[in-house]
Amino acid sequence: MANPIKQLAGQTAIYGLSSIIGRLLNYLLVPLYTRIFIPEIYGVVTELYAYATFLLILLTYGTETGFFRYAQDKSKFNTVFSSLQTSLTITSLLFFGLVTLFVSPLANALKYTANPEYIIYLAGIVALDALISIPFARLRFENKSLRFAIYRLLNIGINIGLNLFFLILCPKIATNNPDSIILNIWSPNIGVGYVFISNLVANIFTFLMFIPYIINVKYRFDLNILKQILWYSAPLLIGGFAGMINETIDRILLKFLLPESVNAMEQIGIYGANYKLAILMTLFIQMFRYAADPFFFAQKEKRDAPETYAKVMQWFVIFGLTIFLGVMFYIDIVKFFIDSSYHSGLRVVPILLLANLFMGMYYNLSIWYKLNDKTKFGAYLALFGAGVTIILNIILIPIIGYMGSAWATFACYFIMMLSSYTIGKKHYKIPYNIKKILKYFALALILYAISYIYADFVIWLRLILNSILMFVYLSVVAISEKIIPSKKLKLNKNESKNS
Repeated sequence: MANPIKQLAGQTAIYGLSSIIGRLLNYLLVPLYTRIFIPEIYGVVTELYAYATFLLILLTYGTETGFFRYAQDKSKFNTVFSSLQTSLTITSLLFFGLVTLFVSPLANALKYTANPEYIIYLAGIVALDALISIPFARLRFENKSLRFAIYRLLNIGINIGLNLFFLILCPKIATNNPDSIILNIWSPNIGVGYVFISNLVANIFTFLMFIPYIINVKYRFDLNILKQILWYSAPLLIGGFAGMINETIDRILLKFLLPESVNAMEQIGIYGANYKLAILMTLFIQMFRYAADPFFFAQKEKRDAPETYAKVMQWFVIFGLTIFLGVMFYIDIVKFFIDSSYHSGLRVVPILLLANLFMGMYYNLSIWYKLNDKTKFGAYLALFGAGVTIILNIILIPIIGYMGSAWATFACYFIMMLSSYTIGKKHYKIPYNIKKILKYFALALILYAISYIYADFVIWLRLILNSILMFVYLSVVAISEKIIPSKKLKLNKNESKNS
């Protein structure tokens, strides 16, 4: 029989890599979009996908975790799967039907009167995502991690391939061979609409791949079981929705809170593109989250578990600050990830990097309520953070535009982190080395401030000086954490005495 820990580790690696690689590949579309579309047009992509995150949470209503919980009883597996799939199919089709029926008033409300088809494309994308959420969960439940990864990556690959086809290849063909038959399926007037069409087609292909999983089940719809799952999933829905408010509501509010004298869509595009420059911090936190929960729970019964959790937090902060300094010290290179027409928004990057670091620290701190089965506190904290995000966006956006959104994100995660730490001390004591963590934060911020002194120097000199500052940070960490083995230190001391 296979070692369950090794099996878990292997599956975690596959799920993690597929998700992270997929996310990275999707991020690679950003340089394409920012070089093809002006900020005002890219703002359409940023805004509508912000809506998509909220809609997907509503349409799946937290049932993925509920599926894992109730499918454990093998005798009820078909009933659980078919009840959830039936429910999601009905609600997804109903959602798509209502959006199609009322697309005109919806387009008017969202200020897309000239392009109501964008709303329909988005509705189709979200509806299909909801339809395949439980089949994807079933693959995970059945330990088919490789197939899960393949399906995910195929979806992303088709999406990227179609983007390249519609946005790069077809315009070149239109220029060089205007009589090409390929142009029968392409029109320059659709423009940014091809971003959504590509995603929609990719989702359709993924849904078709899942048809055998959906139809090869003896359907036994059970309303009572469905009610149990929905009741169990309700707090997860609330927490997930609140979490999405913290992550994406700013890109929605900008359109409605910016002064009329400002081109809102242009500002959303610039903000959304620069938000993507925090990709390294985002990927680091994503990787950590995949590994953290299994590790934390595996340590739970060990005597030195609290000390281990504290050490994990300390190293998390060290790596997070390394990423922060790495991005900011080499921002002259990193900024070319997006087109120069978006560089006016680079000032939000350090704020968002630190905001995401605080979010990762909050996730680290969340271990106290997970270990004590007090997950309701997670929902409370997420709702509290959502309140902070909304209030600060409403106050700050009319005054300082998207900088207000960045500071609202910073404040939200900072306050959530402090709140979780304060409450957590009363429920599960973990000896976090606060002095050392603060020392590393102070060091990183001082070094970053020093880099401002020569901000006007030529680029090659800035990069050299910033590399020296990076070396200083890493050296202080290495000395402080005693990375050099103690035996070598003793040996060096003895050698110096003998000499």
